[in-house]
Amino acid sequence: MAADHEGVIDVQKFIDSRGFSAFQWGILILCFLIVAVDGFDTAAIGFVAPALTKEWGVSKLDLGPVLSAALVGLAVGALAAGPMADRFGRKRVLLLSVVAFGGMSLACAYASSLNELLILRFLTGVGLGAAMPNATTLLSEYAPASRRGFLVNVMFCGFTLGAAGGGIAAAALIPEFGWRSVFILGGIAPLLLAFALLGLPESVRHMVVREKSPAAIRAVLERIGGKGSASANRFVLPEQDGQIAGSPLAIVLSQQLRFGTLMLWVTYFMGLLVYYLLSSWMPTLIRESGMSIRDASLITALFPFGSTIGAIIFGWLMDRRNPYKVVGVAYLLTGAFVWGVGQSLGDTALLIAVTFLAGIFMGGGQVSMPVLASNFYPTAGRASGVAWMLGMGRFGGILGAFIGGTLLQLGLSLSAILGILAVPAAIAAASILAMGSATKNAATEDAKRAAIP
Repeated sequence: MAADHEGVIDVQKFIDSRGFSAFQWGILILCFLIVAVDGFDTAAIGFVAPALTKEWGVSKLDLGPVLSAALVGLAVGALAAGPMADRFGRKRVLLLSVVAFGGMSLACAYASSLNELLILRFLTGVGLGAAMPNATTLLSEYAPASRRGFLVNVMFCGFTLGAAGGGIAAAALIPEFGWRSVFILGGIAPLLLAFALLGLPESVRHMVVREKSPAAIRAVLERIGGKGSASANRFVLPEQDGQIAGSPLAIVLSQQLRFGTLMLWVTYFMGLLVYYLLSSWMPTLIRESGMSIRDASLITALFPFGSTIGAIIFGWLMDRRNPYKVVGVAYLLTGAFVWGVGQSLGDTALLIAVTFLAGIFMGGGQVSMPVLASNFYPTAGRASGVAWMLGMGRFGGILGAFIGGTLLQLGLSLSAILGILAVPAAIAAASILAMGSATKNAATEDAKRAAIP
């Protein structure tokens, strides 16, 4: 896309009109690797817990606060990172967060007490919580609109693959080098990625919002379109980007966006409640139904595996169909198949199939939410919008991790617990569909007003 007759280039139209360049592939790969080490470090404490309790002679109950410290840090990091990124830049905050969680993971390897480890895991979580929304925002602002859902969801697959890689690494490292080696690896990898981040430019959309020099913006766009492709005197964003003014959080909570913001929070909260309850308690719940530990672990592993596949499928669908309806259907089917898991006990083949399908729809819905958020918010508030949705959702994850034990203490059966989980899945579906309807109505009203002379 060349500049118009006034020497102006719409940056998003410029990105949309071109293929996915080697430069953009580099951003995708780097963000994927950052999210992968994020998944590795988030899951690391679970993998080292058995060896740690044995070496330190502490009970599983004593280790409970340490296991949940990073979850709290994830929420704090996400809530703090969004406004910082909208003010200071996505790259700068992403770089800081990667260095932070890498450094804190290394420090965990040298912890000498539970209290010290608890503090370090909380600080690791703060860095982890800040990394995810900024990687999402940075990639989404460099992605063509027609492929954004698929590309961002592919990036998010790094998280589940990184978490799975943590298990493989722990199995190889701990017997030879002890549990501290897992934290050392989890610290070195992100610090190496931080060096790669240094060579990455800032989000070009953020540069336009912050009115950086045309020469700096032109240089970035030419890395996408080739030398001479962005010869313009002025660079702008789509018209709607300038319709809401104010601080990043004021934009996110503005009258025009408030309902959508609330629906995003409710949906992500409910989705993480379901996901963390299942991932935290499914092995125990299936084991108590009479299956062996080995079978319970293998069947449970199908859930995150299905989530990875679902993220790719639904990312592709979002780029071709109404994204709100696609995600809403994913949550509805999540509730149906989670309920089906509880009804499949006693039939191993059916249980395997239903668990896998529940994972596909859970991943399809939950992983697609940051794409919806990044499309919903204007550039000046995008990082805050994505980050606050992720941060609010973390509290659902914390609740889900704890509520499973409470339901077990009440004597509820596996089928009853999984039946209950259909309720938050249905609430998530209703919330995102309501947001889609409201967004469509608002767009229709805007179009009518624009048509009035």
